[in-house]
Amino acid sequence: MALDETVRVPLGDTTMRASLALPEHAGVGEAGAWPAVIVVHELLGLNDDVRRITRRFADAGYAALAPDLFDGLGPKPICIMRTIRAYSHGGGRALAALEAARSSLSERSDVDGSRIGVAGFCMGGGFALLLGRHPEVGAAAAFYGDVPDDVEGICPVVSGYGGRDRVFGGNGSRLAGRLDELGVDHDIVTYPDAGHSFMSHHRGVTAALASLSPLRGGHDEAAAEDSWTRMLAFFAEHLAASK
Repeated sequence: MALDETVRVPLGDTTMRASLALPEHAGVGEAGAWPAVIVVHELLGLNDDVRRITRRFADAGYAALAPDLFDGLGPKPICIMRTIRAYSHGGGRALAALEAARSSLSERSDVDGSRIGVAGFCMGGGFALLLGRHPEVGAAAAFYGDVPDDVEGICPVVSGYGGRDRVFGGNGSRLAGRLDELGVDHDIVTYPDAGHSFMSHHRGVTAALASLSPLRGGHDEAAAEDSWTRMLAFFAEHLAASK
């Protein structure tokens, strides 16, 4: 299994904490440079569960970088508030941080900068769609998050939502309709028996509160594994090495 390490990503006149996981063996990137994925964390921030996700991408043959969008923004409640506000205003500092992560990945000698995707979860799902408008991003995965008003110029999208999620569950059809209008390739599924955060492994009070909230949050093995299968197949298609 791939291991992750904490790195610092240049961001303006400072740096940002991030978790980096690299493939252990040749596979998807055996030609010499790996395709890469930027992992955008949930509202809970860069935690062990996000690191688990970066390692799973690395095990599948991708260099995976998960930037900490809350790094340097103060106490966590303030971080969350500032990041949500940034999203509502088009991305702000958080989107700039994701673009810095993409640039940092593309400059690595072991990464193919022409094959970079983004995968976001919960809050990160909306940011993944924002970053997906960048011309150097080849595919975006967005799970159970918000849908930006402006997705003009977005790359191909793979996505999943939980039908029991009373807050974000309807966003799958909304996103699909918008991408249909734009003629953008997409694979979007709403899982009727899943709620919010069905790909995460939350425990304790966080898991209990999420399951009782209108989000009906909680891990759903069937939805999670189907989403991983669809996402990796979609990335393999859209981030494939040029012939």
